[in-house]
This record gives sequence, C-alpha cells and structure tokens, in this order.
Amino acid sequence: MRNNSVRGLQPNVLGTFDTIVMAIAGSAPAYSIAATTAVLVATVGLAGPAALLYCAIPMLGIVLAFGRLGRIDINAGAGYSWVGRTLHPFLGFLSGWALVVSTTLFMVAGSLPAGAMTLALFDPALGENTALATLVGAAWFLAMLLVVLGGARLTVRAQLLMTGVELTILLFFIVAALLHNGAAAAFDWSWLGFSHFDGPAGFASGALIAAFYYWGWDVTSNLSEETRDSRRTAGLAALVGVGVVFLLFEAFTIAVNVILTAEDIKAGGANVLSLLGDAIWPGVGGKLLVVAVLLSTVATLETTLIQVTRSLFAMGRDRTMPAALGTVHRRWNTPWVAVAVVGAVALAMFVASTALGSVGAVLEAAVAAIGLQIAFYYGLAGIAAVVAYRKTLLRSVRDFVLGGAWPLLGALFMLWVLVEALGELSNASLAIGIGGLAAGVWPMIRYWRQGSSYYRPARLDASSAIAPCEDGDSDSRRPDYANSSLATDF
Repeated sequence: MRNNSVRGLQPNVLGTFDTIVMAIAGSAPAYSIAATTAVLVATVGLAGPAALLYCAIPMLGIVLAFGRLGRIDINAGAGYSWVGRTLHPFLGFLSGWALVVSTTLFMVAGSLPAGAMTLALFDPALGENTALATLVGAAWFLAMLLVVLGGARLTVRAQLLMTGVELTILLFFIVAALLHNGAAAAFDWSWLGFSHFDGPAGFASGALIAAFYYWGWDVTSNLSEETRDSRRTAGLAALVGVGVVFLLFEAFTIAVNVILTAEDIKAGGANVLSLLGDAIWPGVGGKLLVVAVLLSTVATLETTLIQVTRSLFAMGRDRTMPAALGTVHRRWNTPWVAVAVVGAVALAMFVASTALGSVGAVLEAAVAAIGLQIAFYYGLAGIAAVVAYRKTLLRSVRDFVLGGAWPLLGALFMLWVLVEALGELSNASLAIGIGGLAAGVWPMIRYWRQGSSYYRPARLDASSAIAPCEDGDSDSRRPDYANSSLATDF
C-alpha cells in the first residue's frame, strides 16, 4: 500500500463539484475585477468588454488543451510535465518555472488589495497607505498559508463557504446594475467591437490584461493527483469555471462602463468595486462588494498557493529542483517544504513591494508582468496538446476542432499577445516578467547536468497512452518518467 505521507499527495480528496468551485475561486471573479479593471481601462478605455470577450475564445482553446493533456498524464506539475514530454524538457521546465514565478508575484498582487480593502472598511484614506496595506495583506497571506498547509480537505471546505458568499453578492449586484437608472440607455454595442482599440498593439495589451482576469482555472490540473476521476473531472471543472467567470467579468465590466466614468475608475484603482457598489446602493453597496473582494482574494490566494506548491512538489519529486520540495507532510499530506519556501519568498517580496510606490503602481507592474508569464506557459501547453494528439486529429471533425484547431488557435494567440505586448509594457513590467523567466535558466541547467530523469522523458502520445487504472491505485498517477529508483527515494 502506498504511504502518502512519504511518497505522494493524498488521492481522491476532491469531487467534481469541489473542483468546479476551485476553478472559479482560482480565477477570483471579485478580486480580478477590483484589482484589474483600472489597469484595463487605462490600457484600452471602453474596449474592456471586447478584450475580455476576444481573449475568452482562445482561452477556451487552452482549457481544452489542459483537459485533453490531463487525460493522458495526471501530474501535479501539469504543463511542466506535458510540455516537457511533448516539446522539450527545457521548455517544460521553463513552463513550470513561469507558473512558479507568476504565482509568487501574485502573492503580492493578490494580497495588497486585500490589505487595502480591509483598511478601507474602516477609513478609505488608509487603503492608499502602501506600507500599511502591505502589512495587512501579508497577514491575510500568512493565514491562507496555514490553511493550505492544513491539507486539501480543509482548503476545499473553506473555498465552498467563501466562494459561495462571494458569488451570491456578485449576482445580487449584477441584477441591481441592470435595474439601475439609465443603465439600458447608456449601454453601447461598440464596447464589444474593435473600434476602441488603438491598433493591434493596443489590442494585444488589452488581451494580456484579460488573460490575467481568467488565469487561475488551471489549478484543477495541479490538483489532479488529489482528485477523483481526474482524467475527466479536471478538464470539465476548468471548462465550467471559465464559463462562469466569463459571464461575471463581462457583466461587471459593462456595469462599470455604464455607471462610472473613466476618471472615476482610474481614481478608484483597486477600490473600483467599492465605487460601483456605492453608486448602485449608496452607503451599503460599497461595503458589501468590499466583503466580496476580500473573500475572493482569500480564496484565490489559497488556489494560487496550491498551484505553486504542487508545481514545486512535482519539480522536487523529479529532481529538477531541490529534492526537499518533493517531500510531503506525514499528517496533512501537503508539500510542506514547498509551502514554507513560497511563504518566505513571498514575505520578502512584500517588503520589496513598498519601494514601488502606491498600491496602484504595484498592481499595474505586477499584473502586466504576470500576464507575460501566463501567455508563455499557456501558449506552450496549447502546442503540447496538438503534438500529443497529432496522430488522432484526422479521426473526426470533433477531434480536429477540439483537439487541434482550437488549442492551436489558443496557443498562437497567447504567443502573439506576448510578442506584441513587449513593446507596450513599462520597463518595470518587462524586468519583472522577462527577468523572472530568465532566472529559471540557472536551475534548469544545473539539474540537467546532474542527470535528472525528467530530461530523459517518455514521450507523451495520445494514440498509445495507457488507459487509466480502474483500481484507484494512486501510483498510477505518477508520471511515466518517474522510475522506480526515484520513487523509492520518497
């Protein structure tokens, strides 16, 4: 019998509904709207709804790619494993590294609004104090770190409560916005077109920010080793989750365009939802939406911590990073070393973030940098899916569209957005985004030279993939290149 506390994560913790909730929480509807709307408006103006719409189409291609790859390789590292086994191990490592960097950056970008919003509940002026917001945000982060350390079951129970309340509040305000005086007359269909974009580069910049909105649903793949029937569940949950958050993002972005002016949005920054709430329900609405953002931030901090710690766990297990990262706590079945390392690095970044100035400045630089990382590893995963299923694409129209054309469209779109946006981003965003990715070259070369078996992978081919085991043996979830000599080390 497998000893989970020594060799791996605890299997069969999450069901289908749990995983859907995790996908929605991962994209963090209220947080994404609060933290990113001002950045999106500053970049594309009234074209925010269009950027979200046209990014959603290729994003669904990436969702399909993740789902199909997850059917033939269940791995907590997700894209790190898939890209390495289809394209090249170096690209696979950099794909995993991009996720690690982006999620670690998010610890600051996600916690700062939580700190600012918490302070704003007591005094709106306090929310603009970067040092104080950083301190309170760090406290929220540490609380979530302890919850994630406590195991997947505890995390799921917390998610069900927080996400349920968050969605209830958001749906209430969607209805209220529709009934708001003059809302129907103020709506303009051109917001869903291309006329408000400043050329291809402007569209690419908006799409890069839109990718940040959706990002996080892929936590379902990082949880695959802990999910029941994950070959089917992870992909389905991601698809449902992206559909739900797309509707929420569009509804609130349109509501913001209808009810608030561009000046209000830019001045509000991370407090834009509070402004919207007060405009809809003076005196009460802003406070309620602040609560929704807090819950959303807490929820997505949990899912982000899961993503980065599971990715580092897979890297440690494969000896492409220090082996200690692949160890699991005997009682809680969590990669506790990875959790501790992420916590220490993130807290150091909290301190460094105060040098960037206001909360808004930190968010703007971090969101754009994270967008680059997302576009990179999503794009590689889309290509990996096409390569893995290349021999099955001509079996039917369905296989060609869902397994080839759509994932390839998503991959090419993400990579095009990445290239186009390079000339539009600030030096700070470029330094964080590109520099963070380049920092992965050193550990990649080091552990390649040490002979990690990850760099001698069994190729991932859907036409010859072994069917999933029916006996629930969690060892079947191990990656094919993790041979017995490595397994005994854990």
